[in-house]
Amino acid sequence: MSEISKLDQNYIIKKIDSNTINIQITDNEMLMSMVGQFNQNLKDLEKLTETDIFFRGNSITCKGKEQNLKEFLNAIKFLLNKYLLTNVIEKSDIMLSVKKDMEPKKSNIKSFQQLIKTPRKSVIARSEKQSEYIKALKEKDIIMSIGPAGTGKSFLAVSVAVTLLMEKKVEKVILSRPAVEAGEKLGFLPGDMKEKVDPYLRPLYDALYELFGADKVDKKIENGEIEIAPLAFMRGRTLKNSFAILDEAQNATETQIKMFLTRIGENSKIVVNGDPSQIDLINKSQSGLLKSIEILKNLNEIKIIEFDHKDVARHPLVSKIIRAYQKYIND
Repeated sequence: MSEISKLDQNYIIKKIDSNTINIQITDNEMLMSMVGQFNQNLKDLEKLTETDIFFRGNSITCKGKEQNLKEFLNAIKFLLNKYLLTNVIEKSDIMLSVKKDMEPKKSNIKSFQQLIKTPRKSVIARSEKQSEYIKALKEKDIIMSIGPAGTGKSFLAVSVAVTLLMEKKVEKVILSRPAVEAGEKLGFLPGDMKEKVDPYLRPLYDALYELFGADKVDKKIENGEIEIAPLAFMRGRTLKNSFAILDEAQNATETQIKMFLTRIGENSKIVVNGDPSQIDLINKSQSGLLKSIEILKNLNEIKIIEFDHKDVARHPLVSKIIRAYQKYIND
């Protein structure tokens, strides 16, 4: 019976034999967070890793084939390290812990160096590319990112923006996106312009509510610390002491993106995010995202991040769907 890893005084991981791993967790809160309500986390892990998991007292035992056991071990290390930093293991963490491209070395505590602490939850990088992106969001003045849905482009940018606002490193967070119609006519929607535009900005509201709480967000929108506006409202402004995010930039023209980028002022950051595969413009060739990146790629002051299906932080099926569509297009 050899000890594999003792990463914290609250738990020990041991290899019993080639087909069996045992985890002893002495911290009750850590144990309950790992197991989940009605043992649901263990049931999900059992299914995702195709192993047999047994739970008794403070002991979790896993039996399975060598490769599946390796996946389970990587997942367990990921989850325990996540708990040590954030004191919580969420349902989404279970699915992410069993990403097929995760190597053992990526499961250790160093995976969580780019931790973002927001009022309601702590956010961690889920891949090397996300870690690079968070680092850029903290260090660069202008960041442009492209990639498929679910790779964390908007959510991570909002997370860093909220943190800088709470730390008083910026005075204002501005969230913007083009109000492009995706199958519906904007003019037919009820209400004034704000009410017409709000549905297009809902993903940004959702991110803020998750990180900040609805009451705090509404209060900060009221006092102007958080502004949510369509891209057209940004013309003619100079942004000082601000963190501005342009979301869904694949639906902006080259001229609009240039306009947004040139709003940058003293002590400000600008982030431009988009997915070139989801252009809603009637004339798709008018999308200026990829062309803008091509124009600006050699400027050292601007960081460009390209995500792919391996960085998807939603349900594992999302990554498979993206790959299936890519294969169909390439074939």
